[in-house]
Amino acid sequence: MAAPSKKAFELFVSKIPWTVAGKEMKEYFGQFGAVKKCLLPFDKETGFHRGFCWVGFSSEEGLSNALQKDLHMIEGAKLQVQRNRRPFGVQKLTKDSEVD
Repeated sequence: MAAPSKKAFELFVSKIPWTVAGKEMKEYFGQFGAVKKCLLPFDKETGFHRGFCWVGFSSEEGLSNALQKDLHMIEGAKLQVQRNRRPFGVQKLTKDSEVD
């Protein structure tokens, strides 16, 4: 018998202001459902994050709730939010990434 496949309930978020941290992203998306993981990669040369992240929800309901909202705003900036096409495990990450 084959092992059941794990479904990924993940968003890819871009256009994040440089003043926003991973903790704030996790808190913001927590209003839509339980956030299991937030990955915000940093640029080791500048010390700032790269302006995008991945947010993983514990359930499909959280993902759906986040996708249903038309406009996501943080610190006056409009975030670009879409369903992630590749699970976290497939992402090529460097040691300068932040995982909450």
